[in-house]
Amino acid sequence: MKAMVLREPRVPLELRDMERPVPGPGQLLLRVKACGVCRTDLHVVDGELEHPKLPLVPGHQIVGVAEDGRRLGVPWLGWTCGECRYCRAGRENLCDRARFTGYDLDGGFAEWVVADERFCLPLPEGYDDHQVAPLLCAGLIGYRSLRMAGDPELLGLYGFGAAAHIVAQVARFEGRRIFAFTREGDSEAQSFARLLGAEWADAGEPPEELDAAIIFAPAGELVPAALRAVRKGATVVCAGIHMSDIPAFPYEILWGERVLRSVANLTRADGEEFLALAPRVPLRTTVEAFPLDRANDALAKLREGDVRGALVLVP
Repeated sequence: MKAMVLREPRVPLELRDMERPVPGPGQLLLRVKACGVCRTDLHVVDGELEHPKLPLVPGHQIVGVAEDGRRLGVPWLGWTCGECRYCRAGRENLCDRARFTGYDLDGGFAEWVVADERFCLPLPEGYDDHQVAPLLCAGLIGYRSLRMAGDPELLGLYGFGAAAHIVAQVARFEGRRIFAFTREGDSEAQSFARLLGAEWADAGEPPEELDAAIIFAPAGELVPAALRAVRKGATVVCAGIHMSDIPAFPYEILWGERVLRSVANLTRADGEEFLALAPRVPLRTTVEAFPLDRANDALAKLREGDVRGALVLVP
């Protein structure tokens, strides 16, 4: 098979001919139909997430077809121990020994992949392969972040990329008001946010106090900004797996029982709930597709912030 391989961090991926993987006990062999390109992939390739398996095939928003014809999704969470205190408490996303697709396990920037059948998710009908792929991380993390934000009427979304363009649709479906925070002068992102239901899209301070905020952009300086934008008792959720350092901020912007929390990974229950919800909204993803051998071009586009919606590799 052909695969795009990370030999070492901060080096472009290499197109290689590799042996097709052989499934072990409890695993499935899947022909990859599409694989989303996620900011987490970029963090791995750029060396911001340390200690990946090397060499590595990245990619964790995988749409594949099993040998029995089932179309399945392979997400970031690829294996858990089932024994640690977190697994026993139903919090497998925090498993001490978890293994992650496209980081500890070879992922979907390839023509074939093997995956633990227990962690493969049945995919809803009515979505093309490339359209459903972003739901497997951008959608799932956005969904978990929204649930962690409580029940906000006024919701702020910081960084209007792949995850925000999906979660905004869920939030509007639930009757919430959306305020989208973009880079200064990014009129294209602002127009895109308004198209998806945001009543305000800009940089700086929102016109009203927010009930909650979700930060998708990996920029630590947004944390104090979001705390200033939310009301007392509100929650600020940091949705990324990696973020630049958060600058010091005065206690007064946290005081008033404001809550600052992170979201880590996902659970299989998140996947089942979200993928059942998607057709009811119905969620629609805006996708730009690249052939497998142009994975580096897709990563460069993501690195430059030149994306509206999501990017997907199609072998």
